[in-house]
Amino acid sequence: MNRGRFAPSPTGELHAGSMVAALASWLDAKAMQGDWWVRMEDLDLPRCIDGAANNMLQQLSVCGLHSDAEVAYQSKRNALYEQALQQLIEKGLAYPCACTRKEIEEQQWAMGLGVARHKDLVYPGTCRNGLNGKAARAWRFNVAHWSLLRGTPEVHWHDRRLGPQSQNVLHEVGDFVLKRADGLWAYQLAVVVDDAAQSITHVVRGEDLRDNTARQLLLQEALKLDPPHYLHTPLVLGANGEKLSKQNGATPLDLSSSKATCLAMQAAASALELSHLAPFIDGSMQPEVAKAIWTQEWAQKYPFATP
Repeated sequence: MNRGRFAPSPTGELHAGSMVAALASWLDAKAMQGDWWVRMEDLDLPRCIDGAANNMLQQLSVCGLHSDAEVAYQSKRNALYEQALQQLIEKGLAYPCACTRKEIEEQQWAMGLGVARHKDLVYPGTCRNGLNGKAARAWRFNVAHWSLLRGTPEVHWHDRRLGPQSQNVLHEVGDFVLKRADGLWAYQLAVVVDDAAQSITHVVRGEDLRDNTARQLLLQEALKLDPPHYLHTPLVLGANGEKLSKQNGATPLDLSSSKATCLAMQAAASALELSHLAPFIDGSMQPEVAKAIWTQEWAQKYPFATP
C-alpha cells in the first residue's frame, strides 16, 4: 500500500506555502492510488497555538483534503521516541551532550568555520568521548561512529523532483541532536519514528526540508527502518526572497468563499507548475474535477516509485 502524509506544525493557520505542501502530498498519494494521512507535529508545545490544529484541519476540509486515517499528534507519541533513543544508546550510537549553543558557536569560530545565517551549527563531537564532569543537557546521534560502521559519512539518495542528492553528514552537520536540552524530542528522530510507525512510503514536502533527508536516512539505517521515497517541492517565497513563513509576513489562507478557496487552491497548483484552470476559478468546474486533472498531471510529471 502506497501512503503519503502532510505533517504541519500547529503554530498558526495554513498559509500559501503550507497549502502547496498539503496539495502536493495529497496529489502524490492519490496519483498512486494510495492513502493520505495528516500528522500534527506538535512536539514543540511552547510554540504551538491552542486551537491551531483544529483550524488547520478545518482549512484542509474546506479544500476537500481529508485524512484517510485518524489524525496523529506527535505530543502523544513520546513512548515511541524514547524506545528509539534507547535502541540507539544500546548500539552505542547516541550519547549525552553538555554543550550549550554558545559553546558550539565558539568552537566553530575557533575552527575557522564561522556561523552561516539560517544554518545549523556543525557539532565537532566535543562530548563524543565523555562529559568531562559536566551535566548532560541533550542527546546526540553519533554520526562519526555510524559512519565508521557503514564505511562512509556520505549519504546518497534520489529525490523524485531534484534528482540525485548527496551529503557528507559528518562534515556538514556533525553529531546531531535527538533529544533537546529542554527535554523535547528533536524533529529528526520524531519524523523518522513516525514515518516508519505509520508505514509512510512516499514523503512529499517543501524544498527547505531537503537538507534534513540525509540525517533521516542515517537514522533509518541505524534503526533498521525502511526509508520512504522523497520528493521536495518548490518553495513559495516571501517579499524578502526567503521561504514564506509566519515570520516573514505569511497571512492565513483566505477561504471565506468558494471563489477564494478556488483561488487559493489554484495558486498552490500553479506553484507546483500544474495547469491554470480558468473554469475552476469562475465556478463552472467542480473542485473534484480540478483535483482529478491535477492528479493526472502530477502522475505524469512525477512517476511514483513502488515501495
